[in-house]
Parts: sequence; structure tokens; C-alpha cells
Amino acid sequence: MSTSNSPLSTPAPSTEPATMWEIARRPRWIGALVLALAIAASFAALGQWQLSRSLEGGEITAQQSESVVELDSVATAQEPLSYLTTGQTVTLTAELIAGDYVILSDRNNDSQGMGYWVVAHGVEPSGASIAIALGWAESADAAASAIADLDTMATTLTITGRLLPTESPQQSDFEEGERSALAVSELVNLWSEVPAGTYGGYVISFDAPAGLETIDSPPPSTEVSLNLLNVFYAVEWVVFAGFAVFLWFRLVRDVWEEEREARSSDAAVD
Repeated sequence: MSTSNSPLSTPAPSTEPATMWEIARRPRWIGALVLALAIAASFAALGQWQLSRSLEGGEITAQQSESVVELDSVATAQEPLSYLTTGQTVTLTAELIAGDYVILSDRNNDSQGMGYWVVAHGVEPSGASIAIALGWAESADAAASAIADLDTMATTLTITGRLLPTESPQQSDFEEGERSALAVSELVNLWSEVPAGTYGGYVISFDAPAGLETIDSPPPSTEVSLNLLNVFYAVEWVVFAGFAVFLWFRLVRDVWEEEREARSSDAAVD
């Protein structure tokens, strides 16, 4: 007996739902994956940027800061100093203006303790002004005596020293009548004349004149410190990158579960 027309011989259509892999390969979800990966890559790049910013210090090496360069090659009058020039060893030729010397109090000089700085008003051949910390004295009288001697010396000197950014004026400078901060903005108002602008920093001379001690000015620190806040931000961006891919996976899984439930419901009705 022929069984070619028997219902049992005809294979039933497959009712198996699509697998997650099959759903993921649909054009719609391939496009969504490309978008998710692009977003994740952007977040990862931001995380790398934050991680690079977490390493502070060490921008200036000892070889850079201790190489003597001309002042006007690393700084310009009337412009703020670049952070890369902080601590740079510079040389300059300047005329020290008589009557413009200033004594700063409460200046620590390494193991010698607290004392006084003698700060000169130097004017370069170009006319630009620069504050020069010439030396340290134990007392105000010793500083004043050194200034008296300086007025009898040659007024034009070649000075080698360390370039540092201006300090901010202290409240005590106005309340007590003594100045303790080397604030260029304040010195400009004390100097008799500023011919052609002022540098935004000052130079500590490596050689002190007679009657003064050399000011201790070590090279800038080259140690690298870790900024934990930026590290935290970097970790956050990595988490966001992972979440973008996870969100795509979760959406694909939701579609897979919905199709399984729909197939199950159809099978139950049949």
C-alpha cells in the first residue's frame, strides 16, 4: 500500500524561533551594533584622555630647566608665562634702576630661616622691565645696606637665574606696610617708570651681590603625581563604553524573548 500521500510522510514546517545570533545578524541590528561600537570607541577615547590628564607634573625635565636660554626666547613682556617655562634657567642683560629696589619680608631661605629679599627693577635694552630677586638678608637693615651699596655699582649687569611666575599680593602687604609677596602687578605701581611693558614673572639671581646671601632656588620638581579624580573620570568613561555595547545586547535579547513568547502563544492556540 502506497503511503506517498499520507499526512505522516509530509514534514511539518519548522516552528523553532530564531536564535539570538540569527536576530543579531539582521541588517537592523548590525547597524545598531556599528552605532554602539562607535559610541563605545568615543567613550573609550575620552577615558584615555582623562587617564593621560591624571598624570601631573614632570612636564619640565631637569635637562630642560637647567639649560641656560635667553629670557626673551621663553617669555614675552606683557604676556603671561607659559607653565612650561616655570623654573627655566635664563640669562639677561639689564640696567638696575636706582631708587626702585624693594625689600620683601618673611622670605624663607632653606636652612637659614626667615629673612628678607632685595628685589631690583631691571630694564632690558629693549625697554622691557623684569623683577629680579638679587639676594637674601637676615635683617631689614642688612637688606637696606646692600641696596645702598648697589646704588654705587655698575648699573648694567648680565644676570643668570631662575624664571618664576609672579606671586599674588598678600593682604598683609596693605595692612602692615611691609611687603612679603613678589607680585609684579604691585611692583609696577612702585617703580618710577616702565618704558616698554613688564614680564609676567621674575628672575631669582644665582649670584648674590655683596652683603646678600644667594637665594635658594631649586629646579622644578620632575616627579609625576596621580590625580585620582581624573582616574575616576577615566573609569566612568570605560563603564559608559561597556554600557553602550551591553545596551545593544539587551535590545537584541528583548527581541529574541518577544519572538519566543509570540511563537509559544501561537503554538498554544493551535
